[in-house]
Amino acid sequence: MNFLTRFFLVFEGVGIALESLRTNKVRAFLTIAGVAIGVFVVVTMAAAVNGIRRSFEQDLENIGAETFQVFRRSIGFQACDGTDDTCPDRKNPPIRFNEWKTLQGLPSVESVIGSISGGGTFTYRDQVLQGISFDAYSPDWLSISAADIAPGRNFTANEHDAGRPVVLINDTLRAQLFSGLDPIGKQIRINGAPFTVIGIYNLKAGFIRSLEGRGPDTPRAIVPLNSAIRNLSLFRNGLSLAVRPRPGVARDIVVDDVVASLRAQRGLKPSQVNNFEIVPQERLLETFDQLFGAVFAVGLALSAVALLVGGVGVVGIMMISVTERTREIGVRKALGATRGTILWQFLVEAATLTLIGAASGLIVGAGLTALIRNYSSLPAELPMSAVIASLVAAAVTGVAFGMLPALRASRLDPVEALRHE
Repeated sequence: MNFLTRFFLVFEGVGIALESLRTNKVRAFLTIAGVAIGVFVVVTMAAAVNGIRRSFEQDLENIGAETFQVFRRSIGFQACDGTDDTCPDRKNPPIRFNEWKTLQGLPSVESVIGSISGGGTFTYRDQVLQGISFDAYSPDWLSISAADIAPGRNFTANEHDAGRPVVLINDTLRAQLFSGLDPIGKQIRINGAPFTVIGIYNLKAGFIRSLEGRGPDTPRAIVPLNSAIRNLSLFRNGLSLAVRPRPGVARDIVVDDVVASLRAQRGLKPSQVNNFEIVPQERLLETFDQLFGAVFAVGLALSAVALLVGGVGVVGIMMISVTERTREIGVRKALGATRGTILWQFLVEAATLTLIGAASGLIVGAGLTALIRNYSSLPAELPMSAVIASLVAAAVTGVAFGMLPALRASRLDPVEALRHE
C-alpha cells in the first residue's frame, strides 16, 4: 500500500468516523466523554503539579542554590512518626544556640541564619487578632528570603543581640491591625508583650510557602530571634539553621565542616551516626516530587478508568459500524481491497473517535488551567509533554480497543459479505 493510498484511507476513515458521530450520537458522546474526562484529569493535574513545582523551585532559588538546612531530625517522607524505639531520630537533641554560634565562626561559612516559628495574639488598641503566626529570625534573614521592606527597615544586629522588642509586619497584618493607619513607630502587643513596629515587609512567596501560611495573603510578622526568646518565651528547642557557604567554597566542603563541627560539639564517636539532619536543596525538591508524584499517580489511575470507559464505547461503535457496512466491505474486497487495507481503515476510524475526545479534554483542561492561573494563587502551567502524552494515549486507546472490530471486518468473507442485507 503506497503513501497516497494510505493517505486516502486515513482521510476516508476520518470522514466515516465523523459520520458515525452523527448517526450514533449517544454512543459517540459516551466514547468522547470517557476519553475527554481521562485527558482532562491528566492535563489539569499535570498543569497544577508543573506550576507548583516551578514555584517551589523559585522559592529554593530565593533561599540560594548552595544554601542548606540543619534540622534536629528528618523531614518529609524520610521523617519517622513512630515511637522512640522505632524512630531513633526522635531522641536527637535540639540544635543549641552555642552550636549555632560555633558554626558562624567556621572559615568556610558566610552566614548561618537561625529561625524559630511561633504564634499568638496581636493587639493594637481595641483591635485584637488571634492565631497570628510569626517567624523569629537572626538579622541576616533577608539573605535567604525574597522580601522587600518598605516603608521602614530591618532590625539591626545590636537590636537582635540585645533582645529589643521590635517587629516587622506584612501588608495583610497591617491592613487588619491598623485599618489604614501608618504603623511605623506604633506599639503593638504580641501575647501581651509590647513590641514596636519598625517596618513593613513584602515576601515574594511561591505557592508552597503560601500553603504554609507564609504568603503575602496571610497576616504574619517577623521578630528578632533573641527578642522572641526573651519577651515571648519562645520554645528554644525549635531552632533550625540555614547555612550559606562563603563565595568560592564548594557546598560539599561546607557541609563536611558543619558536620564535623556538630559531631565534635556533641562528642559523637566515629562509629556513631549523626544525631542531626543536613538537608540540601535537592533533598527538599526530592520530597516535593515524592509528595506530588503520589498525588499525580492517583490522577493517572482515575484517568485510566475514564479511558477504559471510552475504549468500551469504541468497541461498541465500531462493532455497529462493521455490521452496518458488511456489504460495503464485501464490495471493497471484491474490487481487490486487502485485509490490511480494511484493517487500516477501521483502526483510523477508531483512533479518530478517541482523538476527538482527547482534543475536547485538552481544550477544557487548557481553559481551566488559564482560569486557575489568572484567578488564584496556584501558578498552573500546562506542559507540552502532557499534551503530547494525552494525544498519544488517546490514539493508542482507539487502536487497542478498535483492533477487535477491525480484525472482524478484515476477516469477512467477500462472498458472504455481498449477500448481507
